[in-house]
Amino acid sequence: MPAKLSVNVNAIAMLRNRRDLPWPSVTGLGRIALAAGAHGLTVHPRPDQRHIRFSDVPEIRALIDDEFPKAEFNIEGYPSEDFLQLVEKHQPEQVTLVPDDPSQATSDHGWDFAGQASLLKPVVARLKKGGFRVSLFSDADPAAMSAARDTGADRIELFTGPYGACFDDSAKAAKELEKLAKTAEAALAAGLAVNAGHDLVVDNLPLLMKRIPKLAEVSIGHGLTADALEHGMAGTIRRYIKACGW
Repeated sequence: MPAKLSVNVNAIAMLRNRRDLPWPSVTGLGRIALAAGAHGLTVHPRPDQRHIRFSDVPEIRALIDDEFPKAEFNIEGYPSEDFLQLVEKHQPEQVTLVPDDPSQATSDHGWDFAGQASLLKPVVARLKKGGFRVSLFSDADPAAMSAARDTGADRIELFTGPYGACFDDSAKAAKELEKLAKTAEAALAAGLAVNAGHDLVVDNLPLLMKRIPKLAEVSIGHGLTADALEHGMAGTIRRYIKACGW
């Protein structure tokens, strides 16, 4: 089965927040994305609420529950106590933990699974006890997958930023893709499912899907939102679903 598409709506929220106005509507465009075939929605609420606001989270939960009950809600973020309580209150199907500093513009590296095990293991256990699927943001590092498994997580999410950054250099992109593929193979061998996200676009998705055929999910925001300015949200979702192999 091809990888499922989860639409990260943070970029939509960031555009909305430039004015004290309710548009573009995060839930409105989320509804269009899901109706067009997206399999879920992703948010990354940060403490300063510079894009997704805490008030958006229950609205997206309600949208999925009321109109798209087969879709999934993925909340990603750094596992502070405030974040964990937000997750526990709004019950996403998946929680993706990222090692971001709150001041970072965007996620740009994965966890040090061995070095940060004392942080990750109790958090993962808490989330798993709550019934959540847990994914951990990961660099392309096959040797780290045993330590990733030992945290108790269900999945990793491959940080595909270095691959996406090679849009103008196919040879370099091929090298980055090979690193991702080797990491995915090691993760699968360790019993972890594999997601991917960051700087994925219609042009680089097909090669990723071909090289990692057992990819479970891709989470895409910036490139997809940029495409929606040209093709509309529904048309963009259809383009991305096709690029994923559906």
